[in-house]
Amino acid sequence: MKIMVAMSGGVDSTMTAKTLQEAGHEIVGCYMMLHDKPGYHEENIRKVKKVGDFLGINVHILDLRERFNEFVYNPFVNEYKAGKTPNPCALCNKFIKLGALLDFAKEQGCDKLATGHYVQVIDGFISVAVDPSKDQSYFLAQVPKALLNDVIFPLGDKYKTDIKALAAQIPVLEEFATQAESSEICFVEKTYVDVLNKHYNTDMPGNVVDKNGKIIGSHQGYMHYTIGKRRGFEVHGAHEPHFVLRINADKNEIVVGTKDDLKEKIVKLESVNMFIDDDEFDGEVKIRYRSPKIDAKIKVDKSENTAVITLSDAAYGVAKGQLCVVYRGDRVIASGFIV
Repeated sequence: MKIMVAMSGGVDSTMTAKTLQEAGHEIVGCYMMLHDKPGYHEENIRKVKKVGDFLGINVHILDLRERFNEFVYNPFVNEYKAGKTPNPCALCNKFIKLGALLDFAKEQGCDKLATGHYVQVIDGFISVAVDPSKDQSYFLAQVPKALLNDVIFPLGDKYKTDIKALAAQIPVLEEFATQAESSEICFVEKTYVDVLNKHYNTDMPGNVVDKNGKIIGSHQGYMHYTIGKRRGFEVHGAHEPHFVLRINADKNEIVVGTKDDLKEKIVKLESVNMFIDDDEFDGEVKIRYRSPKIDAKIKVDKSENTAVITLSDAAYGVAKGQLCVVYRGDRVIASGFIV
């Protein structure tokens, strides 16, 4: 089988290519240029070419910066401007890694596209990885079910520690085993505010208000805050911690309250991606990548591509723009962005 491997210069994609080659497949690599962070691509391309030489495979360099800006970077910036908390990795997986790159793989005559994601596809469903500490099923939950026939994830049944140990045993690949983990958002250097500052003035002092709209303090600029944040703003005469409940971007205003005020039991979604045909069903929901699963009832409006989720237990810090993923056991059965 001819397989294209998405290669980043990291240990996971490197060992993905090596594993598939050892299994007897014809491998071609592809490195994607997605953004313009200084010095980023030069070092990664050096590593990718080193792996290509070691494995004796051809490696393409694919410039997807324009498409990445359209579907990932610009929405990231605009969502924060609108007072939301975006999830760029979910969009990147849908539109870039398993979108534009998959199209390129097919153009090159490849049967499959492989990536170094820690996730499994079992019986046509995205399923959690064997290594729970590295599971990326959450970030792939927006990928259309039909595309799962065209992709493979060789690391889904493996542990990251084992992958690094295998790489460390190969002199040429030793640097891949010991290099630092890449950041979650590839184009963010330190914080998301650094990115926003390239486009907007984020330092715009404004009012902090309570649930009733009464001014009770001040803040540095609404784009500095996300739902659930409890520091960086002033509340006059406060005797208990206050948390960001809502962001009113049009007024440069943040609404704060107690931790109990953060609780939400009803969550509404848009851009719903379904892996089952039901309109109403039960599942376990994650409202953020690191949040625990909560039992819930889900009602989908397929004509509008929306859903309403009723949680069995209230969740803290439900943020507009974040991806909400519905599981049934280890399987992803639906996802959508919180509105």
